[in-house]
Amino acid sequence: GMFPLLHLGRPWLFYWLFPYPNSMSYWPQFRSPLVWDVFAVSTYLTISLVFWFIGLIPDLASLRDQTDNKAIKFVYGLLAMGWRNSVRHWHRYETAYLLLAGLATPLVLSVHTVVSFDFSIGIVPGWHTTIFPPYFVAGAIYSGFAMVLVLAIPIRKFYDIKEFITERHIENSAMVMLATGWIVAYGYAIEAFVNWYGGDPYESFLRWNRLHGPYAFWYYALLVTNLLVPQVLWFRRIRTSPFWLFLVSLDVLVGMWLERFIIVVVSLTRDFVPSAFGQYYPTWNDWSILLGTLGFFAACMFLFLRLLPAVSISELKTLIPQAEVTVAHAEEVHEL
Repeated sequence: GMFPLLHLGRPWLFYWLFPYPNSMSYWPQFRSPLVWDVFAVSTYLTISLVFWFIGLIPDLASLRDQTDNKAIKFVYGLLAMGWRNSVRHWHRYETAYLLLAGLATPLVLSVHTVVSFDFSIGIVPGWHTTIFPPYFVAGAIYSGFAMVLVLAIPIRKFYDIKEFITERHIENSAMVMLATGWIVAYGYAIEAFVNWYGGDPYESFLRWNRLHGPYAFWYYALLVTNLLVPQVLWFRRIRTSPFWLFLVSLDVLVGMWLERFIIVVVSLTRDFVPSAFGQYYPTWNDWSILLGTLGFFAACMFLFLRLLPAVSISELKTLIPQAEVTVAHAEEVHEL
């Protein structure tokens, strides 16, 4: 939710996007995709936070019961919201968790579709295309699983939780990444075909500029990192090797960053009017935003690992042999 605010140009006036009564009789333009972003991103952020928090409630109760520090026990107890591990609590917890999972799934599609409208609604060459909504959704899943693997593989090794994050989990994530990578490749192919078939001179020049212009090196790097390198995931030896899979996932993240760079920068540096042509040179503001974002995310990640369970305690309890209730034992409990 932070980057849409930065893209406004004047982020301290972000509240102007919300429809609220004000003395200037100002009202947002509901035909602007920036206003659509407000509702899509805020809804997705709210559901994601509630979904994440509800999943932590049984674990917070376990932390509350295990600590001897009164202050920490109070904080965990407050966050656990009176969880007592009763059957009624578990029933309501599983119902709410399933409901929120069902709500979050279509929101994943909607939020990335609306974000793609920021580009496709415009008339800038390289942006005005109908392939962007499914293309952005597939790219989000593609880079999302790559990020999960980049985080999970080191955590799995250094925290010694290989029994919980197993080789099967890693391999399945790699297969999803391979499948969505091919969807992204299909998006690249359709975009090139539409440019050629449509015959629009500005779109044709954009295609030529990407292949032969000043940013051609980065475009070819994008094709290599996003399309060529991930094909090694066809081999099971690569999919089950944490080291190689970590490198491939890093490669995908670099490729997806280059994809956004090509979409934004190349299209804006070569617009309709030749007198408006220019060259992009990153400033210290650009580098500080990039590095600051990485540092902020890493800090939040380490705080999470320090203060909360890295894997769900309540879900792991269901995997131990003692959690299996036999028919005979169930009948004895029923008789009691």
